[in-house]
Amino acid sequence: MLTIYGRANSSNVQLVMWAVAELGLTWQRLDYGHGHASTRTPEFLAMNPMGQVPVLKDGQAAIFESAAILRYLGAAYGDDDFWPADPLVRARLDQWAEWGKHCFGAAVTALFYPLVRLPPEAAAPDAVARAEAAIAPLARMLDARLGEGPWLAGDAFSFADIAVGHLLHRYFTLPFNRVETPALDAYYANLQTRPAYAEHAMVSYEALRGIG
Repeated sequence: MLTIYGRANSSNVQLVMWAVAELGLTWQRLDYGHGHASTRTPEFLAMNPMGQVPVLKDGQAAIFESAAILRYLGAAYGDDDFWPADPLVRARLDQWAEWGKHCFGAAVTALFYPLVRLPPEAAAPDAVARAEAAIAPLARMLDARLGEGPWLAGDAFSFADIAVGHLLHRYFTLPFNRVETPALDAYYANLQTRPAYAEHAMVSYEALRGIG
């Protein structure tokens, strides 16, 4: 059985939980971080010296960093659709996985902090405006790529869809001015039909409101 350490409303934990569920693996998740069990204990720091969630434990092996965990799960448990054996096919998906996790993901986070995490008295409208301007070209870029869909690999759902799609619930529910992206809208609608996505990525973030 896999053990995942991390709270359900962490976007990085959501990425891992969605992957585990899509792969049909047996798992348990333990609440750690932000009001739950501490990530600063010697035991936790032995698994992840950064003291952050998520951590995946598979047998005696502990793995941290959500993108690394996703790749491990794909290589260890995925079929050729989820984790293509052909290095070039996989690399062409992996470049979008990296982009989704770091470029698009960072832009969503730049919106999420002023709109959700900051308390009302620390409202930063200029920060929201800057974040809106920064994410618009990225959303259009993703929209153009998804026009080839329905998934990033075409007809097959893969690890790259998890890396790119895990923050789309936040993207589409945050109150900001989104640009028109019909292909991205359709992609998000498709994601919502997947039970693993609905359970593990469409998680309320209200408990994070105003905590800084």
